[in-house]
Amino acid sequence: MDMHRNRLLLASILLTLSVAACGGGDDDVATAPPPTTPAPTVPATIAIKLIAFNDLHGNLEPPKTSITAPSSAGGTVAVPAGGAAYLASAIASLRAKNPNHAVVSAGDMIGASPLVSALFLDEPTIEAVNLMKIDFNAVGNHEFDKGQTELLRMKNGGCAKNTALEPCQVNKAFPGANFGFLAANTVKADGATLFPATGMKTFTQGGATVKVGFIGMTLKGTPSIVTPSGVAGLTFKDEADTANALIPGLRAQGADVIVVVVHEGATTTVGYNDKSCTGLSGDLLPILNRLDASVDVVVSGHTHRAYVCDYAKTNAAKPFLLTSAGQYGTLVTDIDLTVDTATRKVTAKTADNVIVQGEAYTSGATTVALTDQYPKFDKNTEIAALVTQYQAVAAPLVQRVVGKLTGPATRTNAPSRENVMGNLIADAQLAATAPAGKGGAQIAFMNPGGVRADLVPAADGSVTYGQLFSVQPFGNSLVVKTMTGAQIRALLEQQFNSGSNTVAAPRVLLPSAGFTYTYNLAAAAGSRITAMALGGVPMADATAYRVTMNSFLATGGDNFTVFNQGTNTLGGDQDIDALEAYIKANDPLVPPATNRITAL
Repeated sequence: MDMHRNRLLLASILLTLSVAACGGGDDDVATAPPPTTPAPTVPATIAIKLIAFNDLHGNLEPPKTSITAPSSAGGTVAVPAGGAAYLASAIASLRAKNPNHAVVSAGDMIGASPLVSALFLDEPTIEAVNLMKIDFNAVGNHEFDKGQTELLRMKNGGCAKNTALEPCQVNKAFPGANFGFLAANTVKADGATLFPATGMKTFTQGGATVKVGFIGMTLKGTPSIVTPSGVAGLTFKDEADTANALIPGLRAQGADVIVVVVHEGATTTVGYNDKSCTGLSGDLLPILNRLDASVDVVVSGHTHRAYVCDYAKTNAAKPFLLTSAGQYGTLVTDIDLTVDTATRKVTAKTADNVIVQGEAYTSGATTVALTDQYPKFDKNTEIAALVTQYQAVAAPLVQRVVGKLTGPATRTNAPSRENVMGNLIADAQLAATAPAGKGGAQIAFMNPGGVRADLVPAADGSVTYGQLFSVQPFGNSLVVKTMTGAQIRALLEQQFNSGSNTVAAPRVLLPSAGFTYTYNLAAAAGSRITAMALGGVPMADATAYRVTMNSFLATGGDNFTVFNQGTNTLGGDQDIDALEAYIKANDPLVPPATNRITAL
Protein backbone atom coordinates (compact mmCIF):
# COMPACT_ATOMS: atom_id res chain seq x y z
CA MET A 1 0.00 0.00 0.00
CA ASP A 2 2.80 2.42 0.83
CA MET A 3 4.39 1.78 -2.54
CA HIS A 4 1.06 2.39 -4.34
CA ARG A 5 0.47 5.61 -2.39
CA ASN A 6 3.96 6.87 -3.30
CA ARG A 7 3.35 6.22 -6.98
CA LEU A 8 0.10 8.22 -6.91
CA LEU A 9 1.82 11.10 -5.16
CA LEU A 10 4.64 11.17 -7.72
CA ALA A 11 2.13 11.15 -10.59
CA SER A 12 0.30 14.08 -9.03
CA ILE A 13 3.53 16.13 -8.75
CA LEU A 14 4.50 15.41 -12.35
CA LEU A 15 1.04 16.48 -13.59
CA THR A 16 1.30 19.75 -11.68
CA LEU A 17 4.73 20.49 -13.13
CA SER A 18 3.53 19.67 -16.62
CA VAL A 19 0.62 22.09 -16.37
CA ALA A 20 2.91 24.83 -15.05
CA ALA A 21 5.39 24.24 -17.88
CA CYS A 22 2.58 24.57 -20.46
CA GLY A 23 1.61 28.02 -19.21
CA GLY A 24 -1.12 27.01 -16.78
CA GLY A 25 -3.96 26.45 -19.28
CA ASP A 26 -6.37 28.71 -21.17
CA ASP A 27 -6.81 31.23 -18.33
CA ASP A 28 -3.09 32.21 -18.19
CA VAL A 29 -2.03 35.70 -19.39
CA ALA A 30 0.97 35.97 -21.79
CA THR A 31 4.20 37.17 -20.19
CA ALA A 32 4.83 40.93 -20.92
CA PRO A 33 7.95 41.73 -22.98
CA PRO A 34 10.79 43.44 -21.10
CA PRO A 35 10.57 47.22 -21.07
CA THR A 36 12.50 48.94 -23.87
CA THR A 37 15.02 51.74 -23.24
CA PRO A 38 13.91 54.94 -24.96
CA ALA A 39 16.26 56.22 -27.66
CA PRO A 40 18.58 58.94 -26.37
CA THR A 41 17.62 62.48 -27.21
CA VAL A 42 20.18 63.99 -29.60
CA PRO A 43 21.43 67.26 -28.12
CA ALA A 44 20.46 70.37 -30.06
CA THR A 45 23.97 71.76 -29.69
CA ILE A 46 27.45 70.56 -28.81
CA ALA A 47 29.98 72.79 -27.05
CA ILE A 48 33.59 72.54 -28.26
CA LYS A 49 36.61 74.12 -26.63
CA LEU A 50 39.76 75.08 -28.52
CA ILE A 51 42.88 75.88 -26.50
CA ALA A 52 45.62 77.77 -28.33
CA PHE A 53 49.07 79.28 -27.87
CA ASN A 54 51.80 80.50 -30.21
CA ASP A 55 55.41 81.68 -30.35
CA LEU A 56 56.57 79.62 -27.39
CA HIS A 57 60.17 79.86 -28.68
CA GLY A 58 61.43 77.22 -26.28
CA ASN A 59 60.69 79.26 -23.16
CA LEU A 60 60.74 76.37 -20.74
CA GLU A 61 61.69 78.53 -17.76
CA PRO A 62 59.48 81.45 -16.73
CA PRO A 63 60.67 84.25 -19.03
CA LYS A 64 60.65 86.94 -16.32
CA THR A 65 57.99 88.97 -18.01
CA SER A 66 54.52 90.15 -17.05
CA ILE A 67 51.16 90.88 -18.59
CA THR A 68 49.65 94.30 -17.93
CA ALA A 69 46.09 93.51 -16.91
CA PRO A 70 43.11 95.50 -15.61
CA SER A 71 43.12 95.87 -11.83
CA SER A 72 40.02 95.47 -9.68
CA ALA A 73 41.06 98.67 -7.92
CA GLY A 74 41.19 100.59 -11.20
CA GLY A 75 44.20 101.07 -13.41
CA THR A 76 46.38 98.07 -14.15
CA VAL A 77 48.37 95.37 -12.41
CA ALA A 78 51.48 93.53 -13.64
CA VAL A 79 50.87 89.77 -13.60
CA PRO A 80 53.97 87.52 -13.77
CA ALA A 81 53.45 85.02 -16.55
CA GLY A 82 54.96 82.08 -18.38
CA GLY A 83 56.96 78.91 -17.83
CA ALA A 84 56.26 75.58 -19.51
CA ALA A 85 55.29 73.82 -16.27
CA TYR A 86 52.66 76.49 -15.59
CA LEU A 87 51.49 76.59 -19.21
CA ALA A 88 50.83 72.85 -19.03
CA SER A 89 48.68 73.32 -15.93
CA ALA A 90 46.76 76.18 -17.51
CA ILE A 91 46.03 74.02 -20.56
CA ALA A 92 44.99 71.11 -18.34
CA SER A 93 42.60 73.31 -16.36
CA LEU A 94 40.89 74.43 -19.56
CA ARG A 95 40.83 70.93 -20.97
CA ALA A 96 39.05 69.70 -17.82
CA LYS A 97 36.17 72.09 -18.43
CA ASN A 98 34.98 70.34 -21.58
CA PRO A 99 35.72 66.79 -22.82
CA ASN A 100 35.22 68.08 -26.36
CA HIS A 101 38.51 69.92 -26.74
CA ALA A 102 41.50 70.40 -29.03
CA VAL A 103 44.84 72.09 -28.27
CA VAL A 104 46.78 73.82 -31.03
CA SER A 105 49.94 75.89 -31.44
CA ALA A 106 50.31 78.54 -34.15
CA GLY A 107 54.02 78.08 -34.77
CA ASP A 108 57.47 79.15 -33.59
CA MET A 109 57.25 76.58 -30.83
CA ILE A 110 60.99 76.10 -31.29
CA GLY A 111 63.81 78.28 -32.59
CA ALA A 112 65.25 81.53 -31.20
CA SER A 113 65.04 79.79 -27.84
CA PRO A 114 66.69 80.44 -24.47
CA LEU A 115 69.80 78.45 -23.74
CA VAL A 116 68.21 75.65 -21.72
CA SER A 117 66.32 74.64 -24.87
CA ALA A 118 68.57 75.90 -27.67
CA LEU A 119 71.71 74.28 -26.28
CA PHE A 120 69.96 70.94 -26.76
CA LEU A 121 68.55 71.67 -30.23
CA ASP A 122 65.10 72.34 -28.71
CA GLU A 123 64.65 68.67 -27.86
CA PRO A 124 63.50 69.57 -24.31
CA THR A 125 60.79 71.85 -25.69
CA ILE A 126 59.39 69.07 -27.86
CA GLU A 127 59.49 66.72 -24.86
CA ALA A 128 57.73 69.29 -22.65
CA VAL A 129 54.99 69.97 -25.20
CA ASN A 130 54.52 66.22 -25.58
CA LEU A 131 53.51 66.24 -21.92
CA MET A 132 51.03 69.09 -22.55
CA LYS A 133 48.97 66.72 -24.74
CA ILE A 134 48.42 69.05 -27.66
CA ASP A 135 46.97 68.03 -31.01
CA PHE A 136 48.61 70.13 -33.71
CA ASN A 137 51.39 72.66 -34.28
CA ALA A 138 51.27 74.74 -37.45
CA VAL A 139 54.95 75.21 -38.25
CA GLY A 140 56.27 78.77 -38.15
CA ASN A 141 59.32 80.34 -39.76
CA HIS A 142 61.57 79.62 -36.77
CA GLU A 143 60.86 75.89 -37.02
CA PHE A 144 63.07 76.10 -40.13
CA ASP A 145 66.01 77.83 -38.41
CA LYS A 146 68.16 74.70 -38.52
CA GLY A 147 66.82 73.46 -41.83
CA GLN A 148 64.09 71.12 -42.97
CA THR A 149 66.06 67.94 -42.23
CA GLU A 150 66.46 68.91 -38.58
CA LEU A 151 62.80 69.94 -38.46
CA LEU A 152 61.81 66.49 -39.67
CA ARG A 153 63.90 65.07 -36.81
CA MET A 154 61.98 67.25 -34.37
CA LYS A 155 58.80 65.54 -35.54
CA ASN A 156 60.03 62.01 -36.10
CA GLY A 157 62.69 61.71 -33.41
CA GLY A 158 66.10 60.10 -33.53
CA CYS A 159 69.62 61.35 -33.02
CA ALA A 160 70.87 62.12 -36.54
CA LYS A 161 73.40 64.98 -36.46
CA ASN A 162 72.20 67.75 -38.78
CA THR A 163 73.86 70.79 -37.13
CA ALA A 164 77.06 71.82 -35.39
CA LEU A 165 75.50 70.94 -32.02
CA GLU A 166 75.32 67.38 -30.77
CA PRO A 167 71.81 65.86 -30.66
CA CYS A 168 70.51 63.67 -27.84
CA GLN A 169 72.95 64.97 -25.22
CA VAL A 170 70.46 64.19 -22.44
CA ASN A 171 67.78 61.91 -23.88
CA LYS A 172 69.58 59.24 -25.89
CA ALA A 173 66.27 58.14 -27.37
CA PHE A 174 64.72 61.47 -28.36
CA PRO A 175 61.18 60.49 -29.40
CA GLY A 176 60.18 63.46 -31.53
CA ALA A 177 56.75 65.08 -31.29
CA ASN A 178 53.70 63.02 -30.34
CA PHE A 179 51.46 65.71 -31.87
CA GLY A 180 50.87 66.62 -35.48
CA PHE A 181 52.92 69.14 -37.43
CA LEU A 182 50.86 70.91 -40.10
CA ALA A 183 52.38 72.69 -43.10
CA ALA A 184 49.66 73.22 -45.68
CA ASN A 185 51.53 75.79 -47.76
CA THR A 186 55.04 74.28 -47.50
CA VAL A 187 55.42 72.25 -50.67
CA LYS A 188 58.28 69.99 -51.73
CA ALA A 189 59.58 69.61 -55.27
CA ASP A 190 57.38 66.55 -55.78
CA GLY A 191 54.25 68.55 -54.98
CA ALA A 192 53.65 66.98 -51.58
CA THR A 193 53.58 69.08 -48.43
CA LEU A 194 56.50 68.77 -46.00
CA PHE A 195 54.01 67.83 -43.26
CA PRO A 196 50.26 67.12 -43.53
CA ALA A 197 48.19 70.09 -44.62
CA THR A 198 45.22 69.40 -42.37
CA GLY A 199 44.09 67.59 -39.25
CA MET A 200 40.70 66.51 -37.93
CA LYS A 201 39.15 65.91 -34.53
CA THR A 202 35.80 64.22 -34.00
CA PHE A 203 33.54 64.81 -31.00
CA THR A 204 30.53 62.63 -30.17
CA GLN A 205 27.89 63.45 -27.57
CA GLY A 206 24.46 61.89 -27.03
CA GLY A 207 24.38 60.29 -30.45
CA ALA A 208 25.48 63.45 -32.27
CA THR A 209 28.88 63.86 -33.89
CA VAL A 210 30.72 67.05 -34.79
CA LYS A 211 33.99 67.18 -36.71
CA VAL A 212 36.49 70.04 -36.56
CA GLY A 213 38.93 70.44 -39.44
CA PHE A 214 42.23 72.24 -38.90
CA ILE A 215 44.37 73.86 -41.61
CA GLY A 216 47.88 74.69 -40.39
CA MET A 217 50.56 76.74 -42.16
CA THR A 218 53.25 79.38 -41.91
CA LEU A 219 53.62 82.73 -43.63
CA LYS A 220 54.53 82.60 -47.31
CA GLY A 221 57.43 84.98 -46.60
CA THR A 222 59.27 82.31 -44.57
CA PRO A 223 62.10 81.84 -47.13
CA SER A 224 63.18 85.46 -46.73
CA ILE A 225 63.50 85.30 -42.94
CA VAL A 226 65.23 81.95 -42.47
CA THR A 227 68.50 80.58 -43.79
CA PRO A 228 67.68 79.96 -47.46
CA SER A 229 69.73 76.77 -47.59
CA GLY A 230 67.48 75.35 -44.88
CA VAL A 231 64.40 75.66 -47.09
CA ALA A 232 66.05 74.81 -50.41
CA GLY A 233 63.65 72.89 -52.62
CA LEU A 234 60.60 74.07 -50.70
CA THR A 235 57.95 76.46 -51.99
CA PHE A 236 55.81 78.50 -49.61
CA LYS A 237 52.39 79.09 -51.15
CA ASP A 238 49.91 81.91 -50.63
CA GLU A 239 48.13 81.46 -47.31
CA ALA A 240 44.58 82.38 -48.34
CA ASP A 241 44.71 80.46 -51.61
CA THR A 242 46.04 77.40 -49.79
CA ALA A 243 43.33 77.44 -47.12
CA ASN A 244 40.50 78.10 -49.56
CA ALA A 245 41.57 75.18 -51.75
CA LEU A 246 41.59 72.79 -48.79
CA ILE A 247 38.18 73.63 -47.36
CA PRO A 248 36.10 71.58 -49.88
CA GLY A 249 38.17 68.50 -49.07
CA LEU A 250 37.67 68.97 -45.34
CA ARG A 251 33.93 69.39 -45.90
CA ALA A 252 33.91 66.17 -47.93
CA GLN A 253 35.49 64.42 -44.94
CA GLY A 254 32.63 65.66 -42.79
CA ALA A 255 34.17 68.74 -41.20
CA ASP A 256 31.47 70.93 -39.65
CA VAL A 257 33.86 73.50 -38.20
CA ILE A 258 36.89 74.97 -40.01
CA VAL A 259 39.82 76.37 -38.01
CA VAL A 260 42.81 77.99 -39.71
CA VAL A 261 45.97 77.95 -37.60
CA VAL A 262 48.45 80.27 -39.30
CA HIS A 263 51.83 81.63 -38.32
CA GLU A 264 51.15 85.15 -39.47
CA GLY A 265 49.67 87.91 -37.40
CA ALA A 266 48.48 91.37 -36.58
CA THR A 267 48.70 94.01 -33.89
CA THR A 268 46.16 96.11 -32.03
CA THR A 269 46.42 99.23 -29.91
CA VAL A 270 44.46 97.74 -27.00
CA GLY A 271 45.07 95.23 -24.21
CA TYR A 272 45.72 91.50 -24.41
CA ASN A 273 42.05 90.56 -23.96
CA ASP A 274 40.25 93.67 -25.22
CA LYS A 275 37.58 92.56 -27.70
CA SER A 276 37.19 95.86 -29.56
CA CYS A 277 39.77 95.17 -32.33
CA THR A 278 40.87 98.81 -32.01
CA GLY A 279 43.85 99.60 -34.20
CA LEU A 280 43.91 96.15 -35.80
CA SER A 281 46.57 96.10 -38.52
CA GLY A 282 49.27 93.89 -39.94
CA ASP A 283 50.20 91.44 -42.69
CA LEU A 284 47.47 89.00 -41.67
CA LEU A 285 44.63 91.31 -42.71
CA PRO A 286 45.02 90.95 -46.49
CA ILE A 287 44.99 87.19 -45.97
CA LEU A 288 41.81 87.34 -43.89
CA ASN A 289 40.12 89.52 -46.47
CA ARG A 290 40.63 86.82 -49.13
CA LEU A 291 39.86 83.86 -46.89
CA ASP A 292 36.69 81.84 -47.45
CA ALA A 293 33.98 83.32 -45.23
CA SER A 294 32.98 79.84 -44.04
CA VAL A 295 36.10 79.66 -41.85
CA ASP A 296 35.00 79.83 -38.22
CA VAL A 297 38.21 80.60 -36.30
CA VAL A 298 41.67 81.91 -37.21
CA VAL A 299 44.35 81.20 -34.63
CA SER A 300 47.38 83.35 -35.46
CA GLY A 301 50.89 84.22 -34.27
CA HIS A 302 54.23 85.60 -35.47
CA THR A 303 53.85 89.20 -34.25
CA HIS A 304 54.12 88.22 -30.56
CA ARG A 305 51.07 90.38 -29.89
CA ALA A 306 47.98 89.19 -28.04
CA TYR A 307 44.44 89.89 -29.28
CA VAL A 308 40.91 88.53 -29.43
CA CYS A 309 38.85 89.98 -32.24
CA ASP A 310 35.53 89.45 -34.00
CA TYR A 311 36.89 90.20 -37.46
CA ALA A 312 33.40 91.07 -38.68
CA LYS A 313 33.97 94.41 -36.95
CA THR A 314 36.72 95.04 -39.49
CA ASN A 315 35.16 93.28 -42.49
CA ALA A 316 31.47 92.36 -42.18
CA ALA A 317 31.83 89.80 -44.97
CA LYS A 318 34.43 87.84 -43.01
CA PRO A 319 32.97 86.92 -39.60
CA PHE A 320 36.02 85.08 -38.28
CA LEU A 321 36.94 84.83 -34.63
CA LEU A 322 40.60 85.95 -34.67
CA THR A 323 42.97 85.19 -31.81
CA SER A 324 46.61 85.29 -30.76
CA ALA A 325 48.15 84.41 -27.38
CA GLY A 326 51.13 86.75 -27.55
CA GLN A 327 54.43 85.04 -26.85
CA TYR A 328 56.57 82.73 -24.70
CA GLY A 329 53.68 80.82 -23.10
CA THR A 330 52.60 83.83 -21.06
CA LEU A 331 49.02 83.51 -22.29
CA VAL A 332 46.76 80.74 -23.52
CA THR A 333 43.62 81.38 -25.56
CA ASP A 334 40.38 79.76 -24.35
CA ILE A 335 37.98 79.47 -27.31
CA ASP A 336 34.40 78.20 -26.93
CA LEU A 337 32.26 77.19 -29.90
CA THR A 338 28.60 76.17 -29.94
CA VAL A 339 27.67 73.91 -32.87
CA ASP A 340 24.06 73.27 -33.91
CA THR A 341 23.78 69.51 -34.47
CA ALA A 342 20.99 69.86 -37.02
CA THR A 343 22.45 72.57 -39.25
CA ARG A 344 26.09 71.57 -38.55
CA LYS A 345 26.94 75.25 -38.13
CA VAL A 346 28.69 77.24 -35.43
CA THR A 347 26.03 79.37 -33.77
CA ALA A 348 28.17 81.08 -31.12
CA LYS A 349 31.88 81.63 -30.55
CA THR A 350 33.78 83.43 -27.84
CA ALA A 351 37.40 83.62 -26.71
CA ASP A 352 39.48 84.88 -23.83
CA ASN A 353 43.22 85.18 -23.39
CA VAL A 354 44.07 83.65 -20.02
CA ILE A 355 47.21 84.79 -18.20
CA VAL A 356 49.51 81.89 -17.30
CA GLN A 357 50.35 83.17 -13.82
CA GLY A 358 52.90 80.95 -12.13
CA GLU A 359 55.60 82.57 -10.04
CA ALA A 360 56.92 85.96 -8.97
CA TYR A 361 60.23 87.20 -10.36
CA THR A 362 62.82 89.90 -9.95
CA SER A 363 64.48 91.56 -12.93
CA GLY A 364 67.02 94.22 -12.14
CA ALA A 365 65.48 96.51 -9.55
CA THR A 366 61.94 95.42 -10.36
CA THR A 367 60.04 92.68 -8.52
CA VAL A 368 56.74 91.46 -9.92
CA ALA A 369 54.70 89.64 -7.29
CA LEU A 370 51.87 87.16 -7.70
CA THR A 371 48.40 88.68 -7.57
CA ASP A 372 45.14 87.23 -6.29
CA GLN A 373 43.23 89.17 -8.94
CA TYR A 374 43.97 86.51 -11.56
CA PRO A 375 44.11 82.71 -11.38
CA LYS A 376 47.38 81.09 -10.35
CA PHE A 377 48.50 77.78 -11.80
CA ASP A 378 50.53 75.06 -10.14
CA LYS A 379 53.62 73.55 -11.71
CA ASN A 380 53.19 70.44 -13.78
CA THR A 381 55.57 68.18 -11.90
CA GLU A 382 56.66 66.11 -14.90
CA ILE A 383 57.59 69.15 -16.93
CA ALA A 384 59.25 70.83 -13.94
CA ALA A 385 61.41 67.72 -13.49
CA LEU A 386 62.26 67.67 -17.20
CA VAL A 387 63.34 71.32 -17.17
CA THR A 388 65.38 70.77 -14.00
CA GLN A 389 67.18 67.89 -15.66
CA TYR A 390 68.20 70.00 -18.65
CA GLN A 391 69.10 72.96 -16.44
CA ALA A 392 71.48 70.77 -14.47
CA VAL A 393 73.31 69.66 -17.60
CA ALA A 394 73.44 73.22 -18.95
CA ALA A 395 74.39 74.94 -15.67
CA PRO A 396 78.19 74.65 -15.84
CA LEU A 397 78.21 76.13 -19.32
CA VAL A 398 75.58 78.77 -18.56
CA GLN A 399 77.42 80.11 -15.53
CA ARG A 400 80.92 80.12 -16.99
CA VAL A 401 82.34 83.67 -17.03
CA VAL A 402 83.81 84.55 -20.42
CA GLY A 403 85.12 88.04 -19.67
CA LYS A 404 84.18 91.54 -18.62
CA LEU A 405 82.54 94.59 -20.17
CA THR A 406 82.90 98.15 -18.92
CA GLY A 407 79.19 98.79 -19.47
CA PRO A 408 76.03 97.33 -21.03
CA ALA A 409 75.69 96.57 -24.71
CA THR A 410 72.02 97.01 -25.59
CA ARG A 411 69.79 96.70 -28.63
CA THR A 412 68.41 100.22 -28.19
CA ASN A 413 68.53 101.88 -31.59
CA ALA A 414 70.32 105.17 -32.17
CA PRO A 415 68.72 107.68 -34.60
CA SER A 416 70.74 105.97 -37.35
CA ARG A 417 69.04 102.64 -36.41
CA GLU A 418 72.32 101.05 -35.38
CA ASN A 419 72.78 99.71 -31.87
CA VAL A 420 75.66 98.92 -29.56
CA MET A 421 75.06 95.17 -29.32
CA GLY A 422 74.81 94.72 -33.06
CA ASN A 423 77.96 96.75 -33.64
CA LEU A 424 79.76 94.67 -31.01
CA ILE A 425 78.81 91.44 -32.75
CA ALA A 426 79.97 92.84 -36.10
CA ASP A 427 83.31 93.78 -34.54
CA ALA A 428 83.68 90.29 -33.10
CA GLN A 429 82.94 88.67 -36.43
CA LEU A 430 85.40 90.92 -38.23
CA ALA A 431 88.10 90.07 -35.70
CA ALA A 432 87.43 86.35 -36.17
CA THR A 433 87.73 86.53 -39.95
CA ALA A 434 90.34 89.27 -40.52
CA PRO A 435 93.43 86.99 -40.47
CA ALA A 436 94.44 85.89 -43.95
CA GLY A 437 93.87 82.24 -43.11
CA LYS A 438 90.39 83.04 -41.82
CA GLY A 439 89.23 84.98 -44.85
CA GLY A 440 91.08 88.31 -44.80
CA ALA A 441 87.86 90.17 -44.02
CA GLN A 442 87.70 93.98 -44.11
CA ILE A 443 84.03 94.55 -43.27
CA ALA A 444 81.42 92.59 -41.32
CA PHE A 445 77.64 92.98 -41.23
CA MET A 446 75.18 91.73 -38.62
CA ASN A 447 71.42 91.45 -39.16
CA PRO A 448 69.40 93.17 -36.40
CA GLY A 449 66.91 90.31 -36.09
CA GLY A 450 69.71 87.99 -35.08
CA VAL A 451 70.52 90.08 -31.99
CA ARG A 452 68.14 88.48 -29.50
CA ALA A 453 69.09 90.06 -26.14
CA ASP A 454 71.03 92.84 -24.43
CA LEU A 455 74.39 92.02 -22.86
CA VAL A 456 74.33 93.55 -19.37
CA PRO A 457 77.34 92.73 -17.17
CA ALA A 458 77.16 91.92 -13.47
CA ALA A 459 78.30 94.45 -10.86
CA ASP A 460 81.91 93.34 -11.34
CA GLY A 461 81.61 93.66 -15.12
CA SER A 462 81.52 89.94 -15.80
CA VAL A 463 79.38 88.30 -18.47
CA THR A 464 78.63 84.61 -18.82
CA TYR A 465 78.37 82.16 -21.66
CA GLY A 466 74.68 81.87 -20.93
CA GLN A 467 74.28 85.58 -21.61
CA LEU A 468 76.15 85.27 -24.91
CA PHE A 469 73.89 82.40 -25.91
CA SER A 470 70.83 84.52 -25.17
CA VAL A 471 72.22 87.19 -27.49
CA GLN A 472 73.02 84.75 -30.32
CA PRO A 473 71.00 81.54 -29.98
CA PHE A 474 70.87 80.48 -33.63
CA GLY A 475 74.19 78.65 -33.97
CA ASN A 476 75.09 80.37 -37.24
CA SER A 477 78.57 80.07 -38.69
CA LEU A 478 80.62 82.91 -40.19
CA VAL A 479 81.08 83.25 -43.93
CA VAL A 480 83.50 85.51 -45.84
CA LYS A 481 82.86 86.53 -49.45
CA THR A 482 84.41 88.91 -51.96
CA MET A 483 82.08 91.75 -52.96
CA THR A 484 82.64 94.85 -55.02
CA GLY A 485 81.94 98.34 -53.79
CA ALA A 486 78.99 98.46 -56.17
CA GLN A 487 77.59 95.23 -54.71
CA ILE A 488 77.99 96.53 -51.16
CA ARG A 489 76.16 99.70 -52.14
CA ALA A 490 73.36 97.61 -53.72
CA LEU A 491 73.27 95.47 -50.59
CA LEU A 492 72.75 98.51 -48.38
CA GLU A 493 70.03 99.76 -50.71
CA GLN A 494 68.17 96.51 -49.95
CA GLN A 495 67.78 97.72 -46.36
CA PHE A 496 64.99 99.96 -47.65
CA ASN A 497 63.72 98.23 -50.77
CA SER A 498 63.72 94.41 -50.72
CA GLY A 499 60.82 92.21 -49.76
CA SER A 500 59.64 93.26 -46.31
CA ASN A 501 62.53 95.74 -46.03
CA THR A 502 60.95 99.08 -46.85
CA VAL A 503 61.39 102.79 -46.19
CA ALA A 504 58.51 102.53 -43.69
CA ALA A 505 60.12 99.51 -42.01
CA PRO A 506 63.81 99.45 -42.89
CA ARG A 507 66.02 96.59 -41.77
CA VAL A 508 69.38 98.24 -41.14
CA LEU A 509 72.48 96.03 -41.06
CA LEU A 510 74.91 96.63 -38.20
CA PRO A 511 78.46 97.31 -39.51
CA SER A 512 81.90 96.64 -38.06
CA ALA A 513 84.31 99.37 -36.96
CA GLY A 514 86.11 101.21 -39.75
CA PHE A 515 83.20 101.03 -42.19
CA THR A 516 80.93 104.06 -42.38
CA TYR A 517 78.12 105.14 -44.63
CA THR A 518 75.31 107.68 -44.96
CA TYR A 519 71.74 107.12 -46.09
CA ASN A 520 68.83 109.38 -46.98
CA LEU A 521 65.34 107.86 -46.85
CA ALA A 522 63.92 110.82 -48.75
CA ALA A 523 66.01 109.97 -51.82
CA ALA A 524 64.78 107.81 -54.67
CA ALA A 525 65.10 104.04 -54.54
CA GLY A 526 68.55 102.96 -55.62
CA SER A 527 70.18 106.23 -54.58
CA ARG A 528 69.58 106.28 -50.82
CA ILE A 529 73.18 105.35 -49.94
CA THR A 530 74.99 108.64 -50.37
CA ALA A 531 78.50 107.79 -49.09
CA MET A 532 80.56 104.75 -48.08
CA ALA A 533 84.05 104.71 -46.63
CA LEU A 534 86.45 102.13 -45.20
CA GLY A 535 89.05 103.45 -42.80
CA GLY A 536 88.05 106.95 -43.82
CA VAL A 537 88.77 106.28 -47.52
CA PRO A 538 85.82 106.50 -49.94
CA MET A 539 84.98 103.12 -51.43
CA ALA A 540 85.15 102.56 -55.18
CA ASP A 541 82.48 100.64 -57.04
CA ALA A 542 84.99 98.48 -58.92
CA THR A 543 87.20 97.65 -55.94
CA ALA A 544 86.85 94.21 -54.37
CA TYR A 545 86.45 93.88 -50.62
CA ARG A 546 86.31 90.88 -48.31
CA VAL A 547 83.02 90.91 -46.37
CA THR A 548 81.90 88.77 -43.41
CA MET A 549 78.32 87.80 -42.67
CA ASN A 550 76.65 84.94 -40.80
CA SER A 551 75.40 81.85 -42.61
CA PHE A 552 71.83 83.15 -42.40
CA LEU A 553 72.71 86.25 -44.41
CA ALA A 554 75.18 84.44 -46.66
CA THR A 555 72.43 82.84 -48.71
CA GLY A 556 70.14 85.86 -48.83
CA GLY A 557 68.39 85.86 -45.46
CA ASP A 558 66.25 88.87 -44.46
CA ASN A 559 65.83 89.72 -48.15
CA PHE A 560 69.52 90.65 -48.60
CA THR A 561 69.84 88.71 -51.83
CA VAL A 562 72.91 90.67 -52.98
CA PHE A 563 74.95 88.58 -50.54
CA ASN A 564 74.38 85.74 -53.01
CA GLN A 565 76.52 87.61 -55.54
CA GLY A 566 79.63 87.32 -53.39
CA THR A 567 82.45 85.07 -54.59
CA ASN A 568 85.46 83.19 -53.16
CA THR A 569 83.41 81.98 -50.22
CA LEU A 570 85.19 80.77 -47.08
CA GLY A 571 83.40 79.31 -44.07
CA GLY A 572 84.36 80.23 -40.52
CA ASP A 573 83.74 79.75 -36.82
CA GLN A 574 80.42 79.64 -34.98
CA ASP A 575 79.07 83.12 -34.27
CA ILE A 576 78.92 82.65 -30.50
CA ASP A 577 82.51 81.38 -30.44
CA ALA A 578 83.64 84.51 -32.26
CA LEU A 579 81.83 86.72 -29.75
CA GLU A 580 83.34 84.87 -26.79
CA ALA A 581 86.87 85.07 -28.25
CA TYR A 582 86.51 88.79 -28.92
CA ILE A 583 85.40 89.56 -25.36
CA LYS A 584 88.28 87.50 -23.96
CA ALA A 585 90.81 89.21 -26.22
CA ASN A 586 89.64 92.67 -25.16
CA ASP A 587 88.97 92.01 -21.47
CA PRO A 588 87.61 94.34 -20.17
CA LEU A 589 85.85 95.23 -23.38
CA VAL A 590 84.57 98.75 -23.95
CA PRO A 591 81.24 98.57 -25.83
CA PRO A 592 81.44 100.35 -29.20
CA ALA A 593 79.81 103.65 -30.05
CA THR A 594 76.94 103.99 -32.52
CA ASN A 595 78.73 106.34 -34.92
CA ARG A 596 79.12 104.21 -38.03
CA ILE A 597 75.93 105.11 -39.85
CA THR A 598 74.60 108.57 -40.53
CA ALA A 599 70.92 109.08 -41.36
CA LEU A 600 70.21 112.32 -43.21
